[in-house]
Amino acid sequence: MHYQPTRRVAIVGSKRIPFLRANTNYAESSNQDMMTAALQALVKTYRLEGVRLGDVSLGAVIKHSRDWNLARECVLDSGLSPETPAFDLQRACGTSLEAAILIGNKIALGQIDAGIAAGVDSISDAPVVYSDGFRKILLRSARGRSLGDKLKPWLGLRPRHFKPAFPGVVEPRTGLSMGESTELTAKEWGVTREAQDELAYHSHHHAAAAWEAGFYSDLVVPFAGADRDNNIRADTSVEKLAKLRTVFDRTENGTMTAGNSTPLTDGAASVLLASEDWAREHDLPVLAYLSFGQAAAVDFVKRDGLLMAPAFAVSNMLNAANLTFADFDLFEIHEAFAAQTLATLAAWEDADFCRERLGRTTPLGPLDRAKLNTKGGSLAIGHPFAATGARILGGLAKMLDQRGGGRGLISVCTAGGMGVTAIVER
Repeated sequence: MHYQPTRRVAIVGSKRIPFLRANTNYAESSNQDMMTAALQALVKTYRLEGVRLGDVSLGAVIKHSRDWNLARECVLDSGLSPETPAFDLQRACGTSLEAAILIGNKIALGQIDAGIAAGVDSISDAPVVYSDGFRKILLRSARGRSLGDKLKPWLGLRPRHFKPAFPGVVEPRTGLSMGESTELTAKEWGVTREAQDELAYHSHHHAAAAWEAGFYSDLVVPFAGADRDNNIRADTSVEKLAKLRTVFDRTENGTMTAGNSTPLTDGAASVLLASEDWAREHDLPVLAYLSFGQAAAVDFVKRDGLLMAPAFAVSNMLNAANLTFADFDLFEIHEAFAAQTLATLAAWEDADFCRERLGRTTPLGPLDRAKLNTKGGSLAIGHPFAATGARILGGLAKMLDQRGGGRGLISVCTAGGMGVTAIVER
């Protein structure tokens, strides 16, 4: 271990592959294929071929057992020096933002001079395994010492054992999917269908405009025949979104649809972080600085909504930074669902919630909606779980660089009732 007086953590740049709806172009691509492509693009762009970086941290939420050393395997094919270490990390949808915070901590404390934070996820290549019953038969057979011991477990084999088990997206503690949980949150906070559809419309509108203006042209690299995100609907409207059926609560009380929820998405994203001296020595730009990071968790089983932890994480982070919403030029709030984003915004504006739960004498919000997800959000761009944080961090750094300065806030909700947040400045 080595510590020194802290130094600023520079965001040098980022690269990602297009975020695509599941079972489209990346249907035959693995997590390793996609992640390696994003890393190779980062290495090529910033002339890192053969360079030994201090560390690389990345992960995926949905992983095959073969991906037990995913980060290291991707690094070995990235073009970086094989002497570059790497480690896997998983904090659900906050994975790559958490990776950036950890790499940033190492840089700030002088343990390393440069590193990469990244994330990847594939729904198309999700692991499909046999049931626990069949697995136990296999293991009991493998433990057998004699031929009879090995054959005996197979006498219990039944047709039901051949039913495959797909990865679940429900919370083990509640048995509810993320969407079902968020429907409860929408009802608790009075988030209307109309407000959700309006937020989804703006997400698509901003993302489409950003693509047309060329904002993503140097952030996204082609892969597997795709050169841009394929979920963005430039021609959508609030009226079109209003025609969609609800999917998590199909009664007249339901508000959430496929249009105001993120689609199942494949993709990978990466960010290069460094000390200012290292960036200068390698003649590389500094787009912005990662200055604060915070994680939080809530008791979603007994008290709070599953995706409400960012409401607490942001409040704690702003207290530590001695900042308010008025001090920010841009807000990047991950849109897992429009209802989740709107409920979080409502919580920050609610005097009782801010006083009783956040310990604030006055409400934290509102924030200026004109500063929210100005280049599109996850509803439009898509959400490969572990990749979203890196996508947001890289895009925000570029926006601040283009502005010539400013401050941005990132908020990402995750499964398990957690949230990861960060502040980026230039």
